[in-house]
Amino acid sequence: MNKLIPIALGAAVVIGGGAWLATSPTTSTTAISPVTPAVAQDADVEMAPDMVMGDADAPVELIEYASFTCPHCADFHERVLDDLKTDYIDTGKVKYVHREVYFDRYGLWAGLVARCGGDARYFCIVHMLYDGQQDWLGDGQEASILANLKTIGKKAGLTEEEVDVCMNDEAQAQSMVAAFQTNASADEVEGTPTLFINGEKYSNMTYEDLTEIIDGLIES
Repeated sequence: MNKLIPIALGAAVVIGGGAWLATSPTTSTTAISPVTPAVAQDADVEMAPDMVMGDADAPVELIEYASFTCPHCADFHERVLDDLKTDYIDTGKVKYVHREVYFDRYGLWAGLVARCGGDARYFCIVHMLYDGQQDWLGDGQEASILANLKTIGKKAGLTEEEVDVCMNDEAQAQSMVAAFQTNASADEVEGTPTLFINGEKYSNMTYEDLTEIIDGLIES
């Protein structure tokens, strides 16, 4: 699990074609450096909406806090999410909410690309980001990562111009950081991936353990 210590980030700003946060580069034990004032404390910043997949009236709500640069999150999506979608989300049993956590500027860039496609393309791009995480993070160089993320956006059907506009959207970046700060602080999220199943907090788990919890809630 990637640790969030503490959950506080400064305002996102746009420089040279990409929004960035004043944090250190991601590692397997990424810590978030405190930067003040926090975006979430600015009453003028509107929080970005949750990204939701599945029936709004499903008996089980599963919220996942995850970072696009977290290898444990990529592993969770590879091991769990496809089967969860087939068995529970597509069948109306689970409402799934993906809440982005930003350890670094690269995770925020990835989130901007994912939301660039709107609701219709969001989860498709999310899948591409997790599935190809090591490829787009590549050599860890800022220019390479930026180019790789633009390529993912274009593969999802966006034009380069559309991706450029999205990655330079400071208002969107600030609203995304505000949502992250507010939600993660309220839920006392300390690392990723963190799951909330009908309001109960859980850490990373196997698909078998997850289905046991979900089935128990459905049958109760």
